[in-house]
Amino acid sequence: MAALMLRAAWSYRGFILGSVKREFQAKYGNAVLGAIWAILNPLAMILVYTVIFAQIMRSKLPGVDSAYAYSIYLCAGILTWGLFAEICNRALSMFIEQANLLKKVSFPRICLPLIVVSSAVLNFVIIFALFTLFLLISGNFPGWSYVAVLPLLLLQIALAIGLGLILGVLNVFFRDTGQLFSIVLQFWFWLTPIVYSPEILPAEVRGWLVWNPMAPVIAGYQRIFVTGQLPAWSSLWPSAMLALLLCAIGLQLFRRRAGELVDEL
Repeated sequence: MAALMLRAAWSYRGFILGSVKREFQAKYGNAVLGAIWAILNPLAMILVYTVIFAQIMRSKLPGVDSAYAYSIYLCAGILTWGLFAEICNRALSMFIEQANLLKKVSFPRICLPLIVVSSAVLNFVIIFALFTLFLLISGNFPGWSYVAVLPLLLLQIALAIGLGLILGVLNVFFRDTGQLFSIVLQFWFWLTPIVYSPEILPAEVRGWLVWNPMAPVIAGYQRIFVTGQLPAWSSLWPSAMLALLLCAIGLQLFRRRAGELVDEL
């Protein structure tokens, strides 16, 4: 069934790419500097983190000597978490936001999650390219371990779109879903070692991190960029299995309720 959906979406690839392009143009088209803002905003964020934490606050990670270590640790976590949060939040409201399109145009409904993922990945690529440039200029590029970013990204995207697809369908029928998830996402962020190192947590609290599927993913990115080492692949298996389960449930729920979505909207 998933293969049939993807085959149908492939036949509408022009529609998907055109939608992503229109979203990007709508976001920056009326601005004086246009798409340059897509570069300036993340560049400003990276510079702020670097200046404040590396130069002013002199923040350091336990066991890491580099002056930029904490800034890199922070950027690696926040930038990648941003991709996860963007996919989840956009998938949560995609059917409601595209209600008019769903009612008037006939196309494979699976195109909408693919548009969400493609648009979020485009934004992320721009931001991540700037982060990579910063690593190169500052002499902190991790080397060959950088290639391990790709499987981590695929895992993270699978987690996000699987969860987002389930939430997106539920949100059509139960509008409180969106409000509840926005609260959950805030707690989820702070319960994930992004702005702090897990080593500062008490041992009994640190043990609970195994139940957080995003913790080993974010830790994998931070391990690559801070120490230049490969992720601890064994710690990612539970997250990978959960991602497959969420995608399977999401596709099944979407397939069963696709016909009711339009009526409910």
